[in-house]
Amino acid sequence: MIKLFVGLGNPGPEYEATRHNAGFWWIDALAQQLKVHMVMDRSYHGFVARTTVAGQTVWLLQPQTFMNLSGKSVAALARFFKILPNEILVAHDELDVVPGEAKLKLGGSHAGHNGLRDIHTQLGSSDYWRLRLGVGHPGDRAEVVGWVLKKPSLDHRIAIEQAIDRSLKAVPHLLAGEMDKATMLIHTSKPPRPKPPKPPATPASVPEATGAPVSAANTSASPEPS
Repeated sequence: MIKLFVGLGNPGPEYEATRHNAGFWWIDALAQQLKVHMVMDRSYHGFVARTTVAGQTVWLLQPQTFMNLSGKSVAALARFFKILPNEILVAHDELDVVPGEAKLKLGGSHAGHNGLRDIHTQLGSSDYWRLRLGVGHPGDRAEVVGWVLKKPSLDHRIAIEQAIDRSLKAVPHLLAGEMDKATMLIHTSKPPRPKPPKPPATPASVPEATGAPVSAANTSASPEPS
């Protein structure tokens, strides 16, 4: 079962609403669902909450080390409480997943994500679970840093929050160690497809001229609808 849930982000109000903090948003929502309060614990370099589910201790963690030192916080807590890498789930922003979708995976490369890179280094293992929260890609690799450190559009923010809400439905399976069921639930939870645009209205037919005189009032242009 998952014993440690981690959400990645950068501390400080200037980063709070940026794409790179999607992991923080997820942990905030999980804390609300589990009815726990996150408090700063300098021993683990982050905000921490502890609760018990089915007799098993469960931890929530938001590292406050800045993204590229996330592993310092994760490893400190995991080592002290002897939590194995495959008992850890890290929620983070994912460029290669569209806003509104989330993906669950075990292990793999850090794909250039600085938070995952440091967790790899500090744990000495890549064999932990990741919840990849889609934030989309700017389309140009040179724009990635600016993209993740900016706020998403309103539509994208709503889509990300909806993906977070759907993925939280898998938490009971994550806590029970039912990873196949959790994966199935998260991967089949797709955002609703946008409705196709309505076809343009067919213009009204113009009556043929009858030869009757037309008054000046009838020839004046009428205002278009706003």
